[in-house]
Amino acid sequence: MDEHDMLLSPAGVDALRTALTRAGFTSNGIAGRLGSQATGGVARNDYRAALRATEDRDALGTLIRVFICDQTESEATVAAALAPLSVAEAVAGGLVERHGDGLRAGVDLEPYGDDWWVLADVPASARPGRPLHSEHVLGIGGATQTLIGATVRRPVGTALDLGTGSGVQALHLATHAGSVTATDLSERALRFAATTAALNGQDWELLRGDMVAPVAGRRFDLVVSNPPFVVGPGTTTHVYRDSGRVGDAIGAELAAAAPGLLTEGGTMQYLANWVHVAGEEWDERVAGWFAGTGLDAWVIQREVADPMAYVNLWLTDVGESADPERMAAWLDWFDAHKVEAIGFGIVSLRRGGHDEPVVRVEDLRQRVQPPLGDQVGAWFDRQDFLRVRDTEALLAERYRAADGLQLRQEATMGDEGWAVDRQVLAMPDGLRWTEEVDPLVLALVGGADGRLPLRDQLALLAAAHEVEPDELAEAAGPIVAHLVERGFIAPVTG
Repeated sequence: MDEHDMLLSPAGVDALRTALTRAGFTSNGIAGRLGSQATGGVARNDYRAALRATEDRDALGTLIRVFICDQTESEATVAAALAPLSVAEAVAGGLVERHGDGLRAGVDLEPYGDDWWVLADVPASARPGRPLHSEHVLGIGGATQTLIGATVRRPVGTALDLGTGSGVQALHLATHAGSVTATDLSERALRFAATTAALNGQDWELLRGDMVAPVAGRRFDLVVSNPPFVVGPGTTTHVYRDSGRVGDAIGAELAAAAPGLLTEGGTMQYLANWVHVAGEEWDERVAGWFAGTGLDAWVIQREVADPMAYVNLWLTDVGESADPERMAAWLDWFDAHKVEAIGFGIVSLRRGGHDEPVVRVEDLRQRVQPPLGDQVGAWFDRQDFLRVRDTEALLAERYRAADGLQLRQEATMGDEGWAVDRQVLAMPDGLRWTEEVDPLVLALVGGADGRLPLRDQLALLAAAHEVEPDELAEAAGPIVAHLVERGFIAPVTG
């Protein structure tokens, strides 16, 4: 994009980078200046200790006061902190704005990671009473962090960020992709993204248009999207959350577009909301999004909200919580469509080129070992292992139980002592699945030490439990596949 597509001129961006670097306005620099107590206070929007630590108003202190603590400072003080960027260009570009007899932040300029900065709009909470721009550009929120953590971070040639907003997903993609393309419907968002890219010395292809339209006919190795996924009647008031599609259609639309976007072996990951409709199984409904795509799909539901909580959340998010008519209309739409709840989660798709793709839609509410992206990549790897092995091949492998695997038992005291009622395997790491098992499966997992092929291990179990080896082997096939998919046991390689 050319210089007219940024908040500042190219020279202005260079000057701002110089000012921020010289002052040490980075995550580490701010933490070092404020100390742990004040830094913790800032995270809770308690700026008292941070303001005391920056009373001298040197360059770093002033930048902290303006862009972290949302204070108004004198023009002379701000000018000294931003130099060599002029106040005139900073005001013209919206970086700062006049307020009272001084200047305050006009944008959210957030130090991020070790040495990045992200530019976005000031959040609604910092300007109570001021309506959000219809093309409001979000900063780094919870959903953003969820997608960052869930993305598979393996080296790729080409990457695409659909609905880039401030550009934070593209920043991360650039660390492991040869080239990055980013799209957004909002010209305003693209100006922020272009400035974020330039400020961090990165070069992305930025294209304007609705979701996949700007890249029609092109394919990418990795596609990510934090789309406007909010579920409702299709009313559009803020483009960062409202897609203009009715219900949860944006999630189905992205699923349908995925086959045409991905290279062979390519991966697409996006956040989505979906409705839980009375009388329908939510997982079957969402699984229908992927019918006929030919893609492997893993959908994990991380949260579920009731309609009232959901509407309150999103009205508060844009400062409309005091609008009873808007709330009533939204809730009426949910009632009319028998929506009992709304799920939030992550969709991961892969173009594997297989005749029978694997589709899993399931709850994953427990805490998982970060980053989730590593776990997603490992899940697809396990699908590759399982896909090319029938029962005979599975039984020919040697397996080892997951490191640190735990057994949890529930028992009842009776006349003859403790009687075990329930046995549960629990993974302390990774996806932290739990699985109730019977004694035979428990023995199988307990014996998985990597030394014997599974068929030999089953022969020993068959003899110990006085069952036919072939019958046990036949029954064990799907059980073993499930244990491998979950990660309770893993094949021994080499």
